[in-house]
Amino acid sequence: MMTRVRIAPPDDSTADISGDNTTDTTADAASTDWDESETGPDWQSENEIPDTLPDDLPVDTAWEDVYQSAPAPAARNDDENDHDFETRNSPAETLRDHLEWQLNLTPLSERDQAIAHALMDAVDERGYLTSSLDEIYAGLTDETDEDPLEMDEVEAVLRRLQYFDPPGVFARDLQDCLLIQLNQMPPDTPWLAQARLVITHYINLLGNRDYAQLLRRSRLKEEQLRDVLALITSLNPRPGDIIDRTEPDYVIPDVIVRKHNGRWRVELNPEIAPRIRVNASYASLIKRADSSADNTYLRDQLQEAKWFIKSLQSRNETLLKVATRIVEYQQGFLDYGEEAMKPLILSDIAQIVEMHESTISRVTTQKYMHTPRGIFELKYFFSSHVSTDEGGECSSTAIRAMIKKLIAAETPKKPLSDSKIAAMLGEQGINVARRTVAKYREAMHIPPSNERKRLV
Repeated sequence: MMTRVRIAPPDDSTADISGDNTTDTTADAASTDWDESETGPDWQSENEIPDTLPDDLPVDTAWEDVYQSAPAPAARNDDENDHDFETRNSPAETLRDHLEWQLNLTPLSERDQAIAHALMDAVDERGYLTSSLDEIYAGLTDETDEDPLEMDEVEAVLRRLQYFDPPGVFARDLQDCLLIQLNQMPPDTPWLAQARLVITHYINLLGNRDYAQLLRRSRLKEEQLRDVLALITSLNPRPGDIIDRTEPDYVIPDVIVRKHNGRWRVELNPEIAPRIRVNASYASLIKRADSSADNTYLRDQLQEAKWFIKSLQSRNETLLKVATRIVEYQQGFLDYGEEAMKPLILSDIAQIVEMHESTISRVTTQKYMHTPRGIFELKYFFSSHVSTDEGGECSSTAIRAMIKKLIAAETPKKPLSDSKIAAMLGEQGINVARRTVAKYREAMHIPPSNERKRLV
């Protein structure tokens, strides 16, 4: 059975894909169904320049004389947006700005202010001190001529700064950071004393997840330790991350995939395919019978504009064609998820659309597809394959999804090792080595089994 693929023309910017699973590898002329009746941007009518141009218009006019700038947008009287005028393009607040603001509100002597700034200079983006108190003290004493500075003064200022927001800043290490946050909690907080005990004396056992030793040494029951760990895990080991430091980077998808009447429909995002036209006033200045320098210049510029518009059309057609073939090949992913992803390489698409592999690589780089399952780079749909016992192939993306699913369903007290996961995949007919499982697991930022062990 042949798959019917209809790639819409530039004036439609859409393509429909049938639900068949086979692929027609014939030329595009055989697999493309142009439909002028479809709705969409009218590329043809807006981008083409009429061949017949008026001859009775003057041509001895400079380009700048007929240029008219776009009218300025009308002023908005929307009061609700006035408050955003100053902050719309302002840089994001950094942790240092947040600490400086609090320091300016804290009554300190000039001597303590100098100590506070020295301590603040040593704080990194996480909120931790990157220098020891001895080093900070040595740097301050070198600048002091009279009335020598005492270490007690530095420690006193540090204790005061450790009450700044966010809780846990100015800590010397992780243990100090967690204790600072515990000390700021109300005294009647449940399990507060036990949490301090565990952090103060047994933080290494907690880091190694050696719960057997932790239960024995802390003399806590398993249910009690579970409540203590719940309190500890509510703390923030990186308090500086609470303060936003960077603006969010939004991705605008290049193509949009929707399911309409049981068929996947691919269309260009209008935001990345704007309607571009040549200004009719400029085009009308060209006089075919005139060979003056001005007219020749205008004619050259008009031709370059035509080429530019044609290049944009070609780029959009290629992008739509490649995205359509990808969606056609990966319908299983759209219907069932990552575990149904098929192996796909650039050469497979290049052969179908009859383009060079390097062209496919450029088209799929930094181009994004919006699907019901999320926004993905087109490169995401390409993956290597692993042979199965039945002689078939399974994509690496599908294997990653299987590993993630197995780990999500594991018993927290006895997490699955990489060898066990490889054996479980082998039972499903997928032959992967333990080191391959470890590589995929690390690529998904999943810690090893000893670090995933939990009491609950």
